[in-house]
Amino acid sequence: MVNQVESLFSLKNKVVVVTGATGVLGEAFINGLCAAQATIVVIGRNEDAARQRVKDVTEAGGKAIYIIADVLNEENLNDAHTEIMKTYGRIDALVNGAGGNIPEAVVQPGSDVFNLNINALKQAFDLNLFGTIVPTQIFGKEIAKHGGSIVNISSVSASQAVTRVLGYSLAKTAIDSYTKWMAVELANRYGDKVRMNAIVPGFFITNQNRALLTNTDESLTSRGQAIITKTPFKRFGSPDELIGALVYLLSDASKFVSGESITVDGGFCAFSGV
Repeated sequence: MVNQVESLFSLKNKVVVVTGATGVLGEAFINGLCAAQATIVVIGRNEDAARQRVKDVTEAGGKAIYIIADVLNEENLNDAHTEIMKTYGRIDALVNGAGGNIPEAVVQPGSDVFNLNINALKQAFDLNLFGTIVPTQIFGKEIAKHGGSIVNISSVSASQAVTRVLGYSLAKTAIDSYTKWMAVELANRYGDKVRMNAIVPGFFITNQNRALLTNTDESLTSRGQAIITKTPFKRFGSPDELIGALVYLLSDASKFVSGESITVDGGFCAFSGV
């Protein structure tokens, strides 16, 4: 029985493409996939970080390559697809990890909500939503040939009104809708061969939100404290706490799961605040 469970969660011999792999959460994703014995394709824009990700995997005895690409650039991704097929000959799974907030799209307290930065909101929408759709278009068709899994990254701000981050929230809400819609359409066309699900992270300290949540002395800002107060676990998440949900959704352990979102937030969404 133990071996059967281990095999359910194993990603051995699975080629997994990870976009946004050079970020803080991306690093945790790569480490988790390496531990699950996946063959990893690191995609991101930061070459130094991408090279380090591959070095960490290979030193741990795993297999990985990196490709520098922008998830909104179809030519980049088509070139990446060609390189992956030349190197590994297949793609079994995709993690749409690229995304994040656009500083100019943050609505500051006291600002005029009828004078929003529309261009910045569009940029946030493009990065998060189309930064998920475009890679799915290009890598998903390969996954559909022999079956596999696609995992998107949503946010608690898709279901809870989180102040300031309007563009990010709108885009993540759209990702929730896309995840359900695409899961159904994939099933209509490919049966149970291709699954699409999402992970919904709560609050994790990343390079993008660090200044919003913590001061230079690492104490909490008022916003950071408000989040901790609303989180029953009374702490931020650690990136490696997303690994379990990721490996589950990519592995055969979730073969009958599609169109779902797994929330990893320390109880944030469950708590009314009272």
